Amino acid sequence: MNDTPGWASPGSAPSEGQGAGVPRPSEPVDGSGPAGNWSPTQPPTGQWSPPSTPGTGPGAPPTAPGWGGGPHGSGWRQPPVAAKPGVIPLRPLGVGEILDGAVSTMRAHWRTVLGITLAVSVIAQIAIILVQRYLLPEPAAIDPNATGSEALRQAADSAQSALVNSVPSLLITMIATLITTSVLTVVISRSVLGHPVTLSDAWAEARPRLAQLLGLTLLLALISAAIMAVGLLPGMLVGSAAGAGLVVIGLMAAFVVVIWLMVRFCLASPALMLERQSITTSMRRSAKLVRGAWWRTFGILALTWLLTLIVSVIIAIPFSVIAMATNGDGIGSFLTDGSTGFGWPFLIVSGIGQVITATITYPLSAGVMALLYIDQRIRREALDLELARAAGLPGYDTRS
Repeated sequence: MNDTPGWASPGSAPSEGQGAGVPRPSEPVDGSGPAGNWSPTQPPTGQWSPPSTPGTGPGAPPTAPGWGGGPHGSGWRQPPVAAKPGVIPLRPLGVGEILDGAVSTMRAHWRTVLGITLAVSVIAQIAIILVQRYLLPEPAAIDPNATGSEALRQAADSAQSALVNSVPSLLITMIATLITTSVLTVVISRSVLGHPVTLSDAWAEARPRLAQLLGLTLLLALISAAIMAVGLLPGMLVGSAAGAGLVVIGLMAAFVVVIWLMVRFCLASPALMLERQSITTSMRRSAKLVRGAWWRTFGILALTWLLTLIVSVIIAIPFSVIAMATNGDGIGSFLTDGSTGFGWPFLIVSGIGQVITATITYPLSAGVMALLYIDQRIRREALDLELARAAGLPGYDTRS
């Protein structure tokens, strides 16, 4: 039998042959029995506790959870706290820790983060405003009284015009996102180690990877477009009502496949930046890291998208109202005839709102993506040990 304190259950009687060696309390000196000398003033019921060993009585600090929590006890102990040289602890992360790490990076390196996001956002919005004002054609006019085939034709022309007009803005936004994501990925990788980083250092490290990052983005966009085209093609070839049904089914199926692939390859961008791999190798690395964790990855990305959408809407609503109020005839003209011929006041005010939105949401999205990549590598490849060595933490030096 192990006689170490903590093994015997509380209140158990001593074993046979051990009773003689156990000290017993002395009898009362006046012979009045066990309760003869009790004080008439006693603590309230439920507040009295028997004498305890030093360090375990009332007011003592709580011990570690588990068996043998005392300073010399035995058994399970609380695991040691993970090292945290930077914005995240070096262990597998929870969803809240990933989001908090992205926000902490924004706070810790706000000059660098604000410098790159604000500069890129301002330049991108100026380019978008100039394109919208001088290069894009007027949107197709719609007659509210049109019916039948004429109404369908006008609706198709309007949709085609909106698609064509959105292409330049999407390209400019994509380039801006590439630049900010590449630089912010470097900033986040340094912040995990607790290392300082300047904007010039981050840009110098990210610049050689921009061409490959652009190629990766275009390749993923082409894959998505090809899948959508394959899903829509059967219904478009059939035509009539049956073809419309096939279009809907094919569109839904293609959308599901695109979502699955985009989540599978979502870590290719940070892998390309931080591992300096080729485009195809980065895609394979992302697929390997996401394998077995697709739903968790999808949930984190969906939550991040929802948060950025909420922030965007909160910022966009007041700026849109102000922009329409300062634009010529005001909000009334937009509500009555649906006029979209916005002038300079509308473009400038709405552009300011877009800049503020991008300045906040770009670092959040890039931070979540980079930290999700680091988290998956910690879970699968023990990257935390490498990060601890890179951060110079004591006890992780590989030198003998």
